[in-house]
Amino acid sequence: MPPLPPPAQTRRLALYALVVCVLAVAAAVVSFVQGSWLGIVWVLLAGLSSNMTWYYVKCGRRTAGQDTSVTG
Repeated sequence: MPPLPPPAQTRRLALYALVVCVLAVAAAVVSFVQGSWLGIVWVLLAGLSSNMTWYYVKCGRRTAGQDTSVTG
């Protein structure tokens, strides 16, 4: 397993993934309102970026030694 990136970098990556998630949700809403089925692709992208956000948040906590979850 590769070493974890520094906490500052994981926070930045989590923020970028969150921004992509919010933009993808907005694009999906606009797409569905316009009657296009292309919104399905935006929903899938939002799900992927949401998972990436949680992953980087969790990695940042683990790197900083703040992970208090039972399963982590």
